[in-house]
Amino acid sequence: MPTVIQDSRTKEVLMVGFMNSQAFKKTLQTGKVHFYSRSRQTLWMKGETSGNFQAVKEILVDCDRDSLLVRVEQKGGAACHTGYRSCFHRKVGNKGLVAVRQRKVFNPKKVYKKD
Repeated sequence: MPTVIQDSRTKEVLMVGFMNSQAFKKTLQTGKVHFYSRSRQTLWMKGETSGNFQAVKEILVDCDRDSLLVRVEQKGGAACHTGYRSCFHRKVGNKGLVAVRQRKVFNPKKVYKKD
């Protein structure tokens, strides 16, 4: 199900992911956010490569029980795989996407090295 990840302290939306039942159970068991990648068809823990994991503080479900809001403590400073604190770092203006609103927390080329 669609899952919104929100900073528990600031209420900033950090990212949106997808949890299947296995990812949800693993999240509950470990206290760290897990997702299911539909493109790779695999379970993964947020931060397993970057170290920027998300400690669960609270999980809420919507009235239709088909999406989640997970409030987390973001460890490592960045939720976005592109190096920004939030995946929502671009703003839409009258002429399309405008300047990035955040500074990068890390360099993704150094973190996600490919062998």
